[in-house]
Amino acid sequence: MELEQTFMNFLLHHQERHNRTYHFLILMDAIISAAKHIEHSYITGALKGNLGQAGKVNVQGEDVMHMDDIAHEIIIHYLRTTGRVIRAVSEESKDIIPLDEEGGRYFIYFDPLDGSSNVAHGLPVGFLFGIAKRNLDGPEDFHLRPGKDYIAAGMFVIPTGTLTIAFREAGTWRFHIDETMNYVKPVRITLPDTPDTWELSFNATNRYTYRKEVQEWVRQNERRYTFRYLGALAGDFHRILTRGGMFMYPAIVNHPDPKKLRPEGKLRLMYEASVVAFMCREAGGHAVDEHGTPILDIEPKDHHQRTALYVGSKPLVEDIANLLKGG
Repeated sequence: MELEQTFMNFLLHHQERHNRTYHFLILMDAIISAAKHIEHSYITGALKGNLGQAGKVNVQGEDVMHMDDIAHEIIIHYLRTTGRVIRAVSEESKDIIPLDEEGGRYFIYFDPLDGSSNVAHGLPVGFLFGIAKRNLDGPEDFHLRPGKDYIAAGMFVIPTGTLTIAFREAGTWRFHIDETMNYVKPVRITLPDTPDTWELSFNATNRYTYRKEVQEWVRQNERRYTFRYLGALAGDFHRILTRGGMFMYPAIVNHPDPKKLRPEGKLRLMYEASVVAFMCREAGGHAVDEHGTPILDIEPKDHHQRTALYVGSKPLVEDIANLLKGG
């Protein structure tokens, strides 16, 4: 019988090795518990009638699925039990959620169910999260943290049972859920150096809505690499981390329907773009916005701020970043 190291055992040793406190362990135990419950709810969702729409629209102007609500409530419940979270930002909440502003140590920014359009079809979705620490050197001003200030960021791909998590200056790691519902077998993830396996991932329907320079870059490069697009950032980025290449969601500036224009980009900065950018950096990659600015350097002005995103292998991201800066 071969027994694998669990995530919590890995994390205990990680905290000890880096002389860090147990507070983060308590937070991560809550996040793991929430992910397991979301995974179970998703697997049984069709039987319980939970894979349809909830009949309302969220702050993003998107139709809310029952599973969006379920996942959000599960996560907030477990975060509240920790006594370690100051405030939370969720895609599904219009307002910032205060939890323990006096005794908490962390801010958490999360998308409880990334890729909701996949829910009705039982396809993979994600739970993405970024974690920042309170100001330990003086009074906390509760400002929104840029990605470079995160101490950890990760994503669960559901219902495939994978957790990928990055720790600041300590790498990106992947775990798989086993028959006992434990995340086990840590594997360090590093983006492949050679382009043999690289993939491009973008919404091909939108290709003619991008700015002309980006359209031309796509035209020149798309045949060099395999094309894959799932329609859920967590699932698409999961492949990029393994195979290399680039996921891109450019600004939409040439759409015939003015209501669908997204000149600032569509993805959310704090709980989507910064999360994958942080993981990508720790795996040896890079991420920029529509101006070629590193995603991790962007100071958020709003907790639901949007951005364009180009993330993946450094050579590809740096190549398109040079084009974006010149445009």
